[in-house]
Parts: sequence; structure tokens; C-alpha cells
Amino acid sequence: MVSVTYKTINGKKYLYAEYSFRLPNGKIKKISKLIQKKENKEDKVVKDYFLKKQVEAYQKYALENYKKDIIFSEEQIKKLEQMKVEYREIMRRLTKKQIKDILDRFTVNFTYESNAIEGNSLTLKDVTLILEEKIVPKDRDLREVYETKNAREAHELLFNNKIKINIKDIIKLQEIIVKDTGVSTGFKKLPNYILMRNLRTIPPEKVEKEMNNLIGWYEENKNKIHPLRLATGFHARFEAIHPFEDGNGRTGRILLNAILLECGYPPLIIRKTARVAYFSSLEAFDKGYKGKLERFFLDKIKKTFNNFFKVYVRYL
Repeated sequence: MVSVTYKTINGKKYLYAEYSFRLPNGKIKKISKLIQKKENKEDKVVKDYFLKKQVEAYQKYALENYKKDIIFSEEQIKKLEQMKVEYREIMRRLTKKQIKDILDRFTVNFTYESNAIEGNSLTLKDVTLILEEKIVPKDRDLREVYETKNAREAHELLFNNKIKINIKDIIKLQEIIVKDTGVSTGFKKLPNYILMRNLRTIPPEKVEKEMNNLIGWYEENKNKIHPLRLATGFHARFEAIHPFEDGNGRTGRILLNAILLECGYPPLIIRKTARVAYFSSLEAFDKGYKGKLERFFLDKIKKTFNNFFKVYVRYL
């Protein structure tokens, strides 16, 4: 929120609009702009000035603290930090009713696409009826219906920032996602396999150790590498472990967004039309070629932000 204050300079009083925000390292950054009267703090020129300065501050922080390379180049990092500020500004401007509406729409779209990647046959209309109208279409597979209904509870936790990257929350998330579908909850008891990936998953007896190692990797790197790169690496490693009997893909994609949201970035959607490219990128990561998946997620976060969040506010 913009505040106003008087500053005395060389014996004269001047009115300033001020805005404060927190950088990723926890430090508070304060911006000031000279104005003529208190009402001017709401002027578009003043608001645009503060927005521009926020973008510059986040870009400066990111470029100084995160490694730059051919994928996370200076240009790409700047775009991501601008997106971060713009996303926060969009959500700040919306009313409570509008926030609920946009998050409901996101939940419907994400659930439809994420479930479809795993082979769920429900249409977007079916998913909308189940999640928005609480109507179950006739002659639909009950397991697919429950997979869809469960997504509502999972996303309520996600958007209320109640999913943390720890064993307890990850297991709880999988329990929600597979509730009433006949799938065992908790870490797998039998070996499993990954669809469309030539990879042997971690055997059941080693899952807990590997999950603890993964969370240790996350904690060690969360302040060292760019959050999107962090989310990418976590997602790929989680899917390679494949810790659960079922629900690994759906759980992993929500965890990916939990990392992005915690760091202030918009969540992303992977469309079912990108299914082959998605699995191919994960397989490349397994073989040590991390760049393909990083490029994939760079593309998806930009498309989701531009084609979903920015389009939404354009029609308000």
C-alpha cells in the first residue's frame, strides 16, 4: 500500500509517496516519489513509477544472486522477475470475489490438463461441472470423477500456501489426490514404472531415504539458484523417484506450483497437447540433459501468465 510522508530538505517541506516491499533475502526496500498533494499517491503515473522500480529491484537482486547461462540468461531472468512483479500486482488489484473466480478457473483448467496427461478421459466441460457446479455427468468413470473432485481440496491448500516441501505435506497431498480411488496412500510398497520414460524408479525400500535426500537438496539450493530452475530440478527428481503407488504426476505438478507460488511467481499449466514434449523433457533430464526441461518450463510459465492471468484482467 502506498503511504505519504513529509520530508524536510534545506528547511522546506516536501510531500512524498512511499511504497515498501520485501526482497527474497528478507530485506525491505523502500521507494519514494515526490508528489504535489496526498491524492496524487493514487495517480497512474505514481503507481507505474513504483511498479517500474519494483521490477528493477527484483531484476537487480536476481542477476546478482542467481547464476546466468544460455538458458537462464540475463534477458530471461529479467523477464521472469518482471512477470513476478506483474503477477503480484494483478492479484493485489483483484477483489476477493475476483480472486476466487480466477483461482477457481485456474483449478478447473489445471485439473483438466493434469488429469488428461495421466489418461483421464473427462472433458473440460465435465471437469467444470464437477468442480464448479458439483454435478457429476452421467456414465462417467467414478475413479476419474474422484480424481477430479480431489483436485479442489488440493488446490485450496496450494493457494492458501499450506503445502510445504517436506515429507509430511507431500504425503498428505498424495492422500488428498487419490482419496476414494482405491489407490494406496503413503510411500509405495511395490516397485512401479514411469509411463513413456525409459527409467527404473527407486525401489520401495529406498524411497524414504531418497525423498529425504531430495528435500535436503531443495533446502540447500532454494536460496542459491533461480526459483524456476529450483522447481524444475525438484520436479524432475521427484518424478524419477516416483515415491507413490499412483498419483505421482499429479502430486508432482502441484508441488512444482507450490515452489513457484512460495517464491512469488505465477503457477503454470502443462497442457495435454504438450504431453509428449513434457515426458521427453523429463527423460532428457534423467539422462543429464537438464536444459530441455528448463526451457520447457520457461515456455509454460510465460504462456500460462500471458494467456491465462493477463487475459483474465484484460476483460475485467
